[in-house]
Amino acid sequence: MSDDDPAEESGDPEDAEETELVPEVSAEDLDARLDETAEALEAAETEADLDDVEADLDDIEADLERADLPEPDEDDEDAEDPREELGSRLSDQRDDLADQRGPYASDVVDDIESAQATIADTRWTESGEADLPGVVDEFLDAVNETLDVELDRTGDDDPESLADALDDAVAAVEDADLDADEDAETIAALLEATDALETGVDDAEEWDDLQTHEQLQVQGFYDVLGHYKDFPPELSALKEHEQRGNVEMVLLALDSLESEFMEDHCLDVLTRMNDQRAFEAMHQRAQKRDRPAIRALGKMAAEDAVETLVEYVDSDSDPTLQKVTFKALGEIGHEDAVQPLANKLAMDNDEVRPYAARALGLIGDARAVDPLADVAADDDSDNVRAAALWALRQIGTEAALEAAAEFDDDRAFIVQTEAEKARDALDAAGEEVAA
Repeated sequence: MSDDDPAEESGDPEDAEETELVPEVSAEDLDARLDETAEALEAAETEADLDDVEADLDDIEADLERADLPEPDEDDEDAEDPREELGSRLSDQRDDLADQRGPYASDVVDDIESAQATIADTRWTESGEADLPGVVDEFLDAVNETLDVELDRTGDDDPESLADALDDAVAAVEDADLDADEDAETIAALLEATDALETGVDDAEEWDDLQTHEQLQVQGFYDVLGHYKDFPPELSALKEHEQRGNVEMVLLALDSLESEFMEDHCLDVLTRMNDQRAFEAMHQRAQKRDRPAIRALGKMAAEDAVETLVEYVDSDSDPTLQKVTFKALGEIGHEDAVQPLANKLAMDNDEVRPYAARALGLIGDARAVDPLADVAADDDSDNVRAAALWALRQIGTEAALEAAAEFDDDRAFIVQTEAEKARDALDAAGEEVAA
């Protein structure tokens, strides 16, 4: 360091530390150190030994990051990259270290809690539910023998009670305060027991293991069938449930049958039944943007769904959803949809704008007359303009018909046709008044 170095003159140790050169670290040195950690990892017998290896790997990683290693020749595809090779060796040793650690008592607890969740959250068949108590009892017996405790299940045999019974096993493992080194054999025995627990739970029959027709059979869907003519038999059962007003069975079929054919029939039946229970089911589906459910709500004229459907009016990124929603709102005919739909008369998509116009016509609110008349006069799309005139005819007031009739000499035939129909409606109204 020169005599006039400011760090030397000031005597500030922090400044001196900042200017200290990083020792050179070579690829050969790092490679040799990784050889040593590999040997240490293989010889490790305790968690403390593994902790020492991990600390050495941390040091090697830090030195690798700051090492000035040669870069590979970009023009040579086969050129070696020492940094990449050393990083790969380091990563492999960390994986080996993780595999060599444990097992721990916390692993036992995790396995028990996983089995608890499966037992409590799964829908079981009668056969599966009958198998679970024996599986849990066998596991508790294994814990008793391994930890010299006296766990005893006193609750019912239902899945929720069985899951609760495993809380005692978790507490027993935690209270044992098992050490990964000193109690390795005990932990291994407990893990063997949790493996048997998980296998037993997995082998118990879940509801989802049944075929769809088996699920429907168990729940009585086919009980209404005698001799049936329609195929598939699900369609015959569906028609019979409609006749009997069994909404819950139609909803069961809708949820269970993975067929567009049967879904369409189920939705048609629910629409015809127009039952409050059907509305609730369709409304829940509509809240997930399910388009068939939205169509059904429109046919039901379900006013209670308007608030939900209006939220989708501005879904410009999903024009298919908008078309279905606009039509449903038109069929429901609620005044709260008028302004949101009128706003969409100016949207960019000329494939969707006609649906907004027709929906306003179905609602029939006179507040839509002026916006529709503006569209008829100014829109660039003849299809949109014709839809606006159709909507004005549906509203049917004198002002609406006069606004539509003004276009009876329009350049576009489809617009002119709608205008002529409006003119005829005005003339017929005038004759009735004169008479």
